[in-house]
Amino acid sequence: MIVKNEQDCLARALDCVTSFADEIIIVDTGSTDKTKEIARKYTDKVFDFVWCDDFSAARNFSFSKATGDYLMWLDADDVIPTEEQEKIIKLKEKIGENYSPNVIMCKYIGALNQDGTPAFYYFRERILKNGVGFTWAEPVHECIAPFGEIVREDICIYHKKVHPAPKGRNLKIYRKLEKKGYPLSARALYYYGRELYYNGIYKKAIRILNDFLDTKDGWLENKIDACFILSRVYLSLNDKENAKLSLLRAFVFAPPRPKTACMLGELFKAEFDYKAAKFWYKVALNTQDSDYGWIETKFSTFTPAIELCVCCYNLGEKEEAKYYHEMSKSFNPNSPAVLYNEKFFK
Repeated sequence: MIVKNEQDCLARALDCVTSFADEIIIVDTGSTDKTKEIARKYTDKVFDFVWCDDFSAARNFSFSKATGDYLMWLDADDVIPTEEQEKIIKLKEKIGENYSPNVIMCKYIGALNQDGTPAFYYFRERILKNGVGFTWAEPVHECIAPFGEIVREDICIYHKKVHPAPKGRNLKIYRKLEKKGYPLSARALYYYGRELYYNGIYKKAIRILNDFLDTKDGWLENKIDACFILSRVYLSLNDKENAKLSLLRAFVFAPPRPKTACMLGELFKAEFDYKAAKFWYKVALNTQDSDYGWIETKFSTFTPAIELCVCCYNLGEKEEAKYYHEMSKSFNPNSPAVLYNEKFFK
């Protein structure tokens, strides 16, 4: 782990790993609270790292202190439930001559539905073979480019934030790099554009995101999400035409994804064009996300179902509206919108 001022959640994370970790390495990047004091209750391998506005440098330092055959990284606000810990213990028993992949991908769950099922998740490089040359890259939103044998395991890590990241931290790092003339990778352009959007710097966000989309490099899912972000930027500027065109641009990279289709449906619905909105919500309901990207389950289930209920009703298709109401109820029976519609139809 790399940590800074994580006294509110560090013990929760470390309690999860004591059942399976042979070695716990904590790299502190400048805590002023009790983070290091808590860490030393679990391990004597607590190291200081002088912060240099580079998350990958800190991660690489943490990996350099590791002696295990395999390395697993976590953030301080990650949680591994007991049943997932047991899966990791079994995985350790399985690793050997006949099973020694370079990279083990695990499911990273960022949000839950009301029924406890994953609402937002994706697969990340989580467990890596030591000594084969893996290096963290990118100063912000650091990652490791997997190579060699890559496998997926049915192991879930839950990301449960206790407090948000310091406001403007990532944007400050990117601006510093830009000022120094540091060449930004395709990945960095994507995340820089996203940070600009988050901070309301819309015109520059448009330029940076378009620069990213014009590159031949970059992860496919980042390309698609950049189109979505651009659409939101244009909406913030009340440019509805370019908001639609940005979403349609995503189809250059891959077939329609549920989220993109839902956002197109939302734009047409806002214009009271219920026929066009219905078309896009049906697309969302009948398409699937990529197994390799970010998956937000509501965009292929509850959202298009409840919006189709509204669209069909406004088109005078009342029986179809009731059909989609029942469908939305099956996905989220306690939603205030579902409860309202239930009373309305009765």
